Amino acid sequence: MEHQIAVTRTARYSQLGELSAATRRVWFVAHGYGQLAAYFIRHFAHLTAQDPTLVIIAPEGLSRFYLQGTGGRVGATWMTREDRLAEIDDYVSYLNQLATTLLPRAAPEAAVTVLGFSQGAATVSRWLARAPFRPAHLILWAGAFPPDMDFPVATRLLRRLPVTLVCGTEDEFITDEALGQQQAFLRQLGVAAELVRFAGTHTLHRETLTALADVPLSGF
Repeated sequence: MEHQIAVTRTARYSQLGELSAATRRVWFVAHGYGQLAAYFIRHFAHLTAQDPTLVIIAPEGLSRFYLQGTGGRVGATWMTREDRLAEIDDYVSYLNQLATTLLPRAAPEAAVTVLGFSQGAATVSRWLARAPFRPAHLILWAGAFPPDMDFPVATRLLRRLPVTLVCGTEDEFITDEALGQQQAFLRQLGVAAELVRFAGTHTLHRETLTALADVPLSGF
């Protein structure tokens, strides 16, 4: 018979910029499958270089593994299908603890943007359903809002929340049909999500990130 026991473990995250009373904007950015936070966050370095009031926080999935065989490069994942509900609970608890630890160091009315890339899109969506704060903007980049989320919970989360879908025109994992289905699904939840396309594959895109960072948000 299988049993479970809760344990304490160490989680890590990467950060660009210093949190202080001068911090007007905070971005939480969640990586995709097989990535590490320390490398993922490099894509956002130009944003904090341009805006010293912006801080980027990149949490890392709790499970790490060798990408090929039993050695070499290491990646992280947020969850697998094995014991998935417990893994979701674990990363939601981790992300909530991270937010409650770090956000008080920023200005009280700092606007929070949450970006999830690929697997990270479903991760941040599930997190925000139980998060201790409400973001000013949700960006789902090359990933989808999870269709298995409880409908009333999802509707409550997304009410009056600006949502942006981002996807490369040559994304090898997401078809135009899948994008259309995602937009239709979000409309069922009462969200008219903005769709942003760029010429590229399943990756982040510097110019698109810059444009999203320039979008005015509530707060300051």
